[in-house]
Amino acid sequence: MGKNMIDQVGDKLKKTTLSSSFRSTMIGIVMIVFVSFLISTYIITEKERKAYVIRESESVLKALSNNISSDLKNYMDVSRLVITDRRLVTFLKADLSAVDENMTNDARYGMMDILNAAEGVDSVMAFREDEKMVSTNRISYEYDDTLMNSREWRDTIYSNEGRATVTLNCGGVARRIDDKPLVTIERAINDINSQKRIGIMMMNISSNVFQDMLNKLRYDNICILGADGCFIAGNEGYLNYYSPGFAVGGIKNKNIKVDNKRMLLSACCVDNYPIVIMRVSKYGTEGIPYGILYVLMVLLLVFVVLAVHMGIFIKTDITDPIYKLSESMEKNKRTGDLKTIDIDMPSSELEMLKDDYNNLIDHVNELIGTLIEKEKTLQRAEMRVLQEQIKPHFLYNSLETIGFLALDAGAVKVHDSLEVLGSFYRNFLSKGDRVIPLSREVQIVKDYLALQKLRYGDIFEDEYDIDEKTNKFILPKLILQPLVENSIYHGIRMKGEKGSIKISSKLEDGFLHLKVRDTGVGMTQDQIDKILHSDRNFKGEIEGESFGLWGTIERIRIYCGSNDVVRIDSEVGEYTEIEFIISEEMAIRGVSDGQKI
Repeated sequence: MGKNMIDQVGDKLKKTTLSSSFRSTMIGIVMIVFVSFLISTYIITEKERKAYVIRESESVLKALSNNISSDLKNYMDVSRLVITDRRLVTFLKADLSAVDENMTNDARYGMMDILNAAEGVDSVMAFREDEKMVSTNRISYEYDDTLMNSREWRDTIYSNEGRATVTLNCGGVARRIDDKPLVTIERAINDINSQKRIGIMMMNISSNVFQDMLNKLRYDNICILGADGCFIAGNEGYLNYYSPGFAVGGIKNKNIKVDNKRMLLSACCVDNYPIVIMRVSKYGTEGIPYGILYVLMVLLLVFVVLAVHMGIFIKTDITDPIYKLSESMEKNKRTGDLKTIDIDMPSSELEMLKDDYNNLIDHVNELIGTLIEKEKTLQRAEMRVLQEQIKPHFLYNSLETIGFLALDAGAVKVHDSLEVLGSFYRNFLSKGDRVIPLSREVQIVKDYLALQKLRYGDIFEDEYDIDEKTNKFILPKLILQPLVENSIYHGIRMKGEKGSIKISSKLEDGFLHLKVRDTGVGMTQDQIDKILHSDRNFKGEIEGESFGLWGTIERIRIYCGSNDVVRIDSEVGEYTEIEFIISEEMAIRGVSDGQKI
């Protein structure tokens, strides 16, 4: 009663464990899908948000860069008008002795007349070859006379061969007293007629031009600065994010932290000018693909519904029927009655499983009946063996009595022969044992060959090379005697001359190597193939030749559970060597089995 209760509790625990495992698996799958959905949603959302902000920033930077580049080209056109003004050209070409205040003022007024139509020009400076200059706004600047009078500065401008170039803050020659940033257009002035160089012009554009441009576009997240990092216009707080790499190549994007918030910094250089635009944008909800997210949510919902449906299906059509089938099997186990199961199964596969179990039960019942009959037969055979064991004792006693009589009569050889024969039968019978130690098997061979020498004289010699480590290995009884018998009758005798039989054993690489070698007539390869043939129906072809040898080989194969345990090496007219290769583990196991027997 107590055992049945324990079994029932065990059954419940098994069911609970299986159900829990199934539920855990389903919950795990749903959780994995849900987490995968969240991760995928996050990745898609972040990717699209970032892509949207990058696209927007690049669009703004390209548009602003084009506006600035267009304005600079317009100012270059204005500078071309300035250097062609008649009064300025007169000032630049006049002899030094002819230059006076009136000529200088005329040149200044000439430049100012042109600049009246151009907004944003802070000043224009013109330098003669003799280093005299005229400026439209001279009082607002401080000049570096050393740099201004140096040939290096002039040669840099002359190297552009009259083309306008854009620099920052007068190229270092002058600076505004209030340190306001400037964008400067530089160009050499050549005489139109002679193309002779007559001076240098610098047009300084106020940073207010760029600030007004940003104000009109309402950009408060843009900073315009020089390639050297100097501030020009916009949000001056972005100067810390500037990198010299922004002045090279196309648009650069990178993530930065502003007030502990992740934002996108985009920067580009304005054409080939030393002006850089930086824009800092925050990541908003713009660009999120809500349509894709809605589709993913619908797919997730469909998956959850399918998972629930699958769980219900597995429980009702698979798990519960298996539980019923298991309960019936357990009932057979508890009662000890191997009965077939009669339960309706919801599917053909489970019905097949039930039928297979019922067929197995029927087969087991048949096997049990067969085993019972075999056990009864074995018991009867054991009784016969016990009875037959009485006969060898009578034989031993009779041989011993005859031996004493022969010894009393002076027939010593007869006495010795009877002693050998008695020893042979004692070992041969081995108290009914089926397996014996190798040492006893070798002794059987020695006694047998001693008896054969009494019959055939000295037609052969026997030699033994037995490793002491192998003496205790247990082997099937009478595996060597048929081999040496075969060596005498089918080998040495047929050769017609004196021969030798050598028995050896050694342990090598975990295997027992047991050899019998004779110097008889040898065997052909066809004879070897017949003897090694593993087909039991093949034995008729070797009947009368070496059937005892074939039967011994079969016994060794059955004992070791493998066909690859025998090797035969022979040369016709020279020798034959038969080797048994038995694993050390099998021999050690044989010791245990032998002790039980």
